[in-house]
Amino acid sequence: MTVAKNTICLWYDKDAETAARFYAETFPDSSVSAIHRAPSDYPSGKAGDVLTVEFTVAGIPCLGLNGGPAFKHNEAFSFQIATDDQQETDRYWNAIVGNGGQESACGWCKDKWGISWQITPRVLTEALAAGGAEAKRAFDAMMHMKKIDVAAIKAARGG
Repeated sequence: MTVAKNTICLWYDKDAETAARFYAETFPDSSVSAIHRAPSDYPSGKAGDVLTVEFTVAGIPCLGLNGGPAFKHNEAFSFQIATDDQQETDRYWNAIVGNGGQESACGWCKDKWGISWQITPRVLTEALAAGGAEAKRAFDAMMHMKKIDVAAIKAARGG
């Protein structure tokens, strides 16, 4: 077993395995690689309970820790998923929101475990990177969206 030099550790109450399997089914280059059970009782669980889950989300190594209800996720941490078109944007957005998650503004949504996601079409990133009036038009359009509308960003970008 080779452990990555840097791994994102995500704290879950008790659903790390379920969350990891959802991510693996939803995003390409994602998988669940190992499930580790507690060798003895601990404050939030019993011997034999799933303690940690090693998984990858879009190529990023992660560790899900079933640490109990003490800590909650917030928007200070998010995964940003770059999408190529509206179909891909819709697929990821609908998977997260449609599985007990919730919409937010400007391409952000939150899954049912409280992890924040930015579903960001590349056309938006490119428009913002262009700077000037093009970036301002795309930014102003984005500010009125929840899920990003690729056609609307393209229209705003073109003026």
